[in-house]
Amino acid sequence: MHYDVFNGDADGIIALLQLRWVEPRESTLVTGVKRDIKLLKQVPQSATSVTVLDLSMEKNAEPLASLLSSDTSVFYCDHHRSGIIPQHDNCEVLIDVSPEICTSLLINQYLGDKYIYWAIAAAFGDNLHSVAYAMAEVNGLDEEQTAFLCELGTLINYNGYGSCLDDLHIAPADLYHQLQPYQNPFELLNNPESPYFHLKAGYENDYKHVNDLQPYVDTVFSTVFMLPAAVWARRVSGVFGNELANQNPNKAHAVLTMNPSNTDYTVSVRAPLSNRTGADEICCQFPTGGGRKAAAGINALPVEQLDVFVETLNHFYQ
Repeated sequence: MHYDVFNGDADGIIALLQLRWVEPRESTLVTGVKRDIKLLKQVPQSATSVTVLDLSMEKNAEPLASLLSSDTSVFYCDHHRSGIIPQHDNCEVLIDVSPEICTSLLINQYLGDKYIYWAIAAAFGDNLHSVAYAMAEVNGLDEEQTAFLCELGTLINYNGYGSCLDDLHIAPADLYHQLQPYQNPFELLNNPESPYFHLKAGYENDYKHVNDLQPYVDTVFSTVFMLPAAVWARRVSGVFGNELANQNPNKAHAVLTMNPSNTDYTVSVRAPLSNRTGADEICCQFPTGGGRKAAAGINALPVEQLDVFVETLNHFYQ
């Protein structure tokens, strides 16, 4: 039995779409909300082969080692902190932690630009706007087409944020299946029942709340926003962080969303676009933190550590 294990955001979903259009195979899907990254432990030792996309190897090191010891073949593609990469005959690794790359772009390179429009959408979704715009220009896309791919990537990424699957408009595994018929992403526009229109409506409704937000802390070096323990807030948190980063590329940004327990926050950190480093270093100072250089997060920051986090963020970029 083969297992496809992937992050439930735009990068993970689009990476798998590209791969399975070129290399179709029956598989069991393992995914979840964007912050659910320790997914490899859900794969049984009886698995014959596994594909892992857009999940930190460092956070999945133990189940990866167990699968390899059980003679399971693993293809692992990612752009997050890897930790120690195992040297094993059954483990094919495609990892690049450069700040201007994402998993879907790595898969696009691996497949020789077979689905370049989808790769561009994924780059937009992962907030690699300069990379995505450059790719769109090279591939002859006009302004309207480029804007659509930007919106599509943003919407798919937005859909992955939440504390549980019930928070999401479409469960990531379902969204993957719903997008499979559209090897040309522009065909989504021709079907009013396509997931694009479903997500667009949800996004526009949620974003009505964003206009009322004011910064919790705003310094020369960083800006921090606090969002309430509401479903709309959990859904917009990551995309809102990306939007802030694009609006002010010389500052770091953090969006803290109160979790349903009201005892801790989910944190999204964006490094300055002019200096796409440090987000992972900041977040990994806290027990549930992780991510990559340009964008990282903390799953459960205790409320009593709020001031420590804000000070850490601001001090890092001074």
